[in-house]
Amino acid sequence: MQLNRIILAPMEGVLDYHVRQILTEINQFDYCVTEFVRVTQHKLSNRTFYRLCPELYHDGKTLSGTPVRIQLLGQSPEWMAENAIKALELGSYGIDINFGCPAKTVVGSHGGAYLLQYPDQIFNIVTQVRTAIGTMPTLSVKIRLGWDNKSHCYQIAEAIEQAGANEIVIHGRTKADGYKAEKIDWPTIGKIKQKLTIPVIANGEIFSIADAQNCLTQSQTNDIMLGRGILNIPNLANTIRFNHSPLNWQEVMQLLLRYAMTPIEDVKPLYHSARIKQWLAYLRQNYPQASIILPEIRQLKTQNEICNFLKTKLDNKSN
Repeated sequence: MQLNRIILAPMEGVLDYHVRQILTEINQFDYCVTEFVRVTQHKLSNRTFYRLCPELYHDGKTLSGTPVRIQLLGQSPEWMAENAIKALELGSYGIDINFGCPAKTVVGSHGGAYLLQYPDQIFNIVTQVRTAIGTMPTLSVKIRLGWDNKSHCYQIAEAIEQAGANEIVIHGRTKADGYKAEKIDWPTIGKIKQKLTIPVIANGEIFSIADAQNCLTQSQTNDIMLGRGILNIPNLANTIRFNHSPLNWQEVMQLLLRYAMTPIEDVKPLYHSARIKQWLAYLRQNYPQASIILPEIRQLKTQNEICNFLKTKLDNKSN
């Protein structure tokens, strides 16, 4: 299969504005999606949108020029529609709706993957958002293959198309499957694609060029979305698209240091330290050096401590 588009996934609690900026500088993505904006029973403030998507200050693009799409998560059709209008007014590159997040806190509040149990409600939400924003803006929807089984996956996908979505991203597992590697099911994505006329973007368990090719072949798609794999190999999109070599460890360390040094504004204490440790945990899959420094990093708490540690490692080139 031919690869047309590569999209950067909206990984909640991982891919914030600074990581998006770093990754879109070293990869050619067609667009990226924000962490979800949680919609409840009111219209959100401008500040909320700008906080989660500072790219709105730059015409809805990263500084390197990659378009950014705001993702909304909620269960009220009316308020999802109201906030979709606002996101577009502020400059979002279309709207993405999250029906795939499996996190306990999200499904516990009847959002994300929880709604995969209720195809009619999915249809209502997508319909009202499309009606509210008009026909021109791109409306994408992200789903999994189901809640605890795949029996409704075709009904859900067809409802999303009928409701007016322009494209659908399908993570090839159910909510119950979590992220178990053996549960990935790209062929079912292909079966869904055969029933739709809108583009289908395949997502899940793509960690290498070989994975990407297998996914494209089995899902019969031309578009993929990268999530955890891009954290394992930070330039994975370009290794897939251009057959580039993965970054070496020194280059990865420079990215980590750059992220660690980003200004802390309007975030919780230990925000950057927690995310650096999280990123290193992903990097261990491909860089054994990450396993060596992660226990040391875990002992550090402040931004300055982590920055100094990474600078020392880079200066000594002993890692």
